[in-house]
Parts: sequence; structure tokens; C-alpha cells
Amino acid sequence: MTSNSYLQIICYVSTLLLLVKPLGWYMARVYEDESVGLNRLLAPVETILYRISGINPKQEMPWTDYAIAMLVFNALGTLIVFTLQSLQASLPFNPQSLPNVSPDSAFNTAVSFTSNTNWQGYSGETTMSYLTQMLGLTVQNFLSAATGMATLVALIRGFARRNADLIGNFWVDLTRSTLYILMPLSLILALALVGQGVVQTFNSYQSVPLVEFFNYEQAKLGDDGVALQDSAGKPIMESFTTKEQIIAVGPAASQVAIKQLGTNGGGFFNVNSAHPFENPTPLSNFLEMLAILLIPASLCYTFGMMVGDTRQGWAIMAAMTLIFITLIFVTVAAEQSVNPALAALDIDQSANISQSGGNMEGKETRFGIINSALWAVATTAASNGSVNAMHDSFTPIGGMVAMWLMQLGEVVFGGVGSGLYGMIMFAIVAVFVSGLMIGRTPEYLGKKIEAFEMKMAAIVILIPPLIVLAGTAFAVMLAAGKASVFNPGAHGFTEVLYALSSASNNNGSAFGGLSANTPFYNGLLGLAMLFSRFWLAVPVLAIAGSLAAKKIVPVGPGTLPTHTPLFVTLLIGIVLLVGALTFVPALALGPVVEHLQMLGIK
Repeated sequence: MTSNSYLQIICYVSTLLLLVKPLGWYMARVYEDESVGLNRLLAPVETILYRISGINPKQEMPWTDYAIAMLVFNALGTLIVFTLQSLQASLPFNPQSLPNVSPDSAFNTAVSFTSNTNWQGYSGETTMSYLTQMLGLTVQNFLSAATGMATLVALIRGFARRNADLIGNFWVDLTRSTLYILMPLSLILALALVGQGVVQTFNSYQSVPLVEFFNYEQAKLGDDGVALQDSAGKPIMESFTTKEQIIAVGPAASQVAIKQLGTNGGGFFNVNSAHPFENPTPLSNFLEMLAILLIPASLCYTFGMMVGDTRQGWAIMAAMTLIFITLIFVTVAAEQSVNPALAALDIDQSANISQSGGNMEGKETRFGIINSALWAVATTAASNGSVNAMHDSFTPIGGMVAMWLMQLGEVVFGGVGSGLYGMIMFAIVAVFVSGLMIGRTPEYLGKKIEAFEMKMAAIVILIPPLIVLAGTAFAVMLAAGKASVFNPGAHGFTEVLYALSSASNNNGSAFGGLSANTPFYNGLLGLAMLFSRFWLAVPVLAIAGSLAAKKIVPVGPGTLPTHTPLFVTLLIGIVLLVGALTFVPALALGPVVEHLQMLGIK
């Protein structure tokens, strides 16, 4: 690694850590209904929203009602996004007259954006109208993120309260997350991105003349659409000259801002943040990359404030950061290494390759290897899924790190809200394991961890791996699944494993070599996204309700401190151990074999 690599990593991580406390403090004050200026300024708007919706903000809910409200709200969101796609040809704000989306793709996309996954099996600029992008996808970027944050806040109240039956009001938590946190941050980021050149317009796509005309040939088609042939049975070719190019534009900046801040990740354009209209400059790249982890990291401090001990938040933050930084260095080192297969060429070519700095395939020259690798780790550490380089072109080790981060359960920062409540599930397991070691009932933040909490935590931790491994096995066994794999051998298997890992952990990034916009994969991945989002959120809320009803247990001689380096180490060990034991066999069949093949080892 070069000094420039170290400098950019230090700059990024330092900026992120400096923003954690002020934003975390602000969010804690918002959720505790304390004055921070902005929430008082917008209080009339909040009141009007409650009045229109018929909601009593003072009426709190038991965990069952909270869960039902969350599920019903997201079910309606899924239905609305599906309907918008199915009718977009007849709706306004469709200057390119794009047709309706097919039912299987519409189902997959609706579930994807409602579940905060934003997996995209389509090309945005040729599939989605402006209305669908704005009213469907962008709105869900806000609401799916707010759903995760609301679920986390309910869990935090479970730890903070004692002998209580109620964990808050879902509608209030959803509204405050959107109105006071996501919208102001998105407005600031969107304006900054427009200043850097990210497009934001309702104009139709622009036609521009080419500097150099492009000549090409294609088969001549008959009236029946079949290619015509000459007497020798060869296709009859026609010559064409292209003198202009159609440039896709649209209201992109507003969607890009919330896709990053809400750890959504879905791109306005097909190549996501590798597109110069979504991410044109090194500064826009830094801001978008910072936005990916800003809220998930800051929520650690929010957690500490709301449970009355900021050390608890810093401990979890430390565990996340140590894993994150370690895997950054692994990925950067892998991508800056020379491919042995290329280095084995003749001496002159090898010299040029070694001077190139490593693997630039699939990366934008305006970002280079370090920013591509750093983004890949950040977007898969969070359940974001946006990309500024093609993960399918990473080295086997570089691609494996991105995939393994997802397979850890998206708990290294993770999605807004969902990442932290996932890590808290691992913390519950960690204190339970430590309690078994000393023969004492485990406690976390003054609450006894008993059989019910452990069962619910086990569900949260085990469902995603089950769906990943079962779904991958299902896909590689069936002809419909194998038909979309165009790369033979280990890399093709890795593409399928990556797709199921991404969908089942609500990430959304992909290895682009897999043709996933088929009825089979749209259905399989749609179900994976649906189950992994809501089958996890409900057990988390059940734990919140159980903990809220318990009394606080005084700290005793046998209590394990959960803010010390020892606990941070134990927590990291539990996270990595579960990930290693679960996925090492599958990884050995894919990226590990591919890496050995690259090295020439048979």
C-alpha cells in the first residue's frame, strides 16, 4: 500500500468518527422529544401529519401492536410501488414513454425498495419513469430507512424502561425519523451533489451530436422479425452510421442523497454511483461514501445516550470499526496486487502491468483503486449496496471480503437501525456465552437475558444464513437458476452465492455477471429480501417488549462489564466465529478456489 492509500483511509475514517457524536446526540434528542431547534421548528408539520392520519402521538403501543403497524405499513408500501410500476405507461412524468414493468420484475423491485435492499435487476434509465423513480422508489428510500430506525429505537426503549408494557408509537418514531433526520440531511447532501454536477431535472433525455460518427453493421430483418439470409445461408448485413447519442438525465440528485443516507443504495442509473451523472467528482465520491456510514455509525452514540451510558455505544462502535478497518486493508491490498496470470506475460508487458498499481478492471479512473476498494467495503459493511466500481471485476479476495461482510449479517455498521439492532443481537449472545462460562444468569444493560431473548436472538442471527445457503443450493441445482450463469466454474458459483448473500442480508449490490432479471431470480431473491427484513424485525421487537417488562438488575461482582476492551474482543469473536463457521465451506467452493486458480495452484 502507498502513503496515499493510508492518507485517504485515515481521512475518511477520521471524518466519520468526528461526526458520530454530534449527529448521535441530535438523534437521541429527537427520539426522546427533547428540543434541538429543528424539531421545534417543524413541530407544526408533525402535528398536522398526525391530525390528518388520525394518530394520537401520546398513545404508545405494546410490541405486538408496534410490529403489526410496521408490517401493515410496509405491506401497503410494497403494493403501491408494485402498482406504480405496473401502470407507469399510463401515468404522467414519463417523457421517454417507457412501458409498464413486467409483473415479476415489479414484484422484485417493490419488495427490494420496501425492505431497504434496493436490489436492482433492471436498468433504471430504460425501465423506470420519473414518476416511478420519485413517488415509488425515492419515497420508499425514506420510509424503509425510517422503519429500521424506528425498530431500533423501540429496542433501545426495551433496555431503558423497567416494568413497562409499552415500547413507543411506531407512527411517531417513523415520522420523526423521516421529518427531523432523513429529510434535512438529504436536502443538504442533495444540494451539495447538485453543486458537484449530479443531474436534477424533469427534462426528457437529451440528444447530442457525436464528435466522431460511429459505423456499424447488423443483420437485416424481415417483416416477421427474423434475420434474412443469402443463398449461402449467411445473414444479410446492413450498414448504419450513428451521428448522435441519447443522454439519460432526470431527478437523480434527490434520489442519490437518500439512497446513501438511508443505506438504500439503489441507483437512478444502471451503473449506480459509477455513473458520472450520479457521482461526477472525487468530492462527490467522498460525500456519498461518508453518507453511507454516517447514520449507522452515529446511532451507536444515540444508543448509548438513550440507555444512559454512552460507553455502551462506544463499545459497539469500537467493535464495528475494528472489523471495518481491518477488512479495508485486506481489500485494498488485494486490489493493488498484480494478477499473476497477467504478470506471467512477456517482460515488457509485465513491467507495464506492475507499474499500473494493481487491478483497475471495472474501476473508474477518476476514483482509482483505493476509493473503489474503500467504497466496496463501506457499502457492504452497511446494507447499502451502491457501487462506484464493478464488484464482479474485483480480485477473488477483494470480492470475497465484500461478500463476507454481508454474510456476517450486515452488523458492521449495517443498515440504518437494522445494523445496530443486529449487532445488539450478537451482544446478547456474547453475554449469554460469558454467563455460561461462569455459571451465572447473563445480563446486558441491567436486564437478565433469559431463554426467550436467546431464542429470538438466535432467529435473527440464523435466518439470513439459512436463506443464503438454501437459496444458493436451490439456484445451482435447477436449470432455471443455472441458465443465468454465464461464467463457468468457481466464479459462476460465486456470482450466485453473492446474489443470495446480498438479497438475504438486504444489501442490494451484485456481481454483474449473473443475469438476474428473470422470473426465477426475481421470485427467489424477492422472497429472500422479504423474509430477511421482516422475519428479523419482528423478533427484535419481541425482545424489546420482553426487556421493557423486566426490572433493572443491580450490578454485582459477577456482572460482565459490557463497555470494556474485553467485551469488545468477545463481541468481535462471536461475530467472526458465526460468520466463519457458517460460510467458510461455501466460500471455499467459490472465491477461495478462484484465488488458487489465479495463483496457478491446482
